[in-house]
Amino acid sequence: MNDNSQTLSCVMIPMGKRQLLLPNVSIAEVVDYASSSAGTDAPEWLAGYLDWRGLQLPVISYDAANGGSLSVPAANRGRIVVLNTIGEHHQRLPFIALITQGIPSQARLTESQIKQLDGEAGPADLMQVEVDGDNAWIPNLEYLEGLANESRS
Repeated sequence: MNDNSQTLSCVMIPMGKRQLLLPNVSIAEVVDYASSSAGTDAPEWLAGYLDWRGLQLPVISYDAANGGSLSVPAANRGRIVVLNTIGEHHQRLPFIALITQGIPSQARLTESQIKQLDGEAGPADLMQVEVDGDNAWIPNLEYLEGLANESRS
């Protein structure tokens, strides 16, 4: 491997229907699945709220935000990934949370290992990529942050 090649620390996150790819720096923490009820009038994508470091974070089901159904992880399998926000609502909502369907795994990737694919994207998807032969999706974080911000109105 060329010493000048740049690598990016990334995380592969298993969802119900997709695997997400995010840079490591976008993740604040991964915690065991625990969520309070979202209530009866909650949007389909809102799985509940997470008490995290003194904050009440909306917990988003990525699959439901993408037009699928809300899926709660099986016992001892799911985690919640707490993401740093970067959008216009960052001051009001510095973090959001996503339900996973398994334990995220770390990867160090170079540009040559990632290939953009043409896939049918949902509203929560930014793009589909191939990473060393595996399909993954890069999420549309602005869209997810917008959903989370609406839940706090």
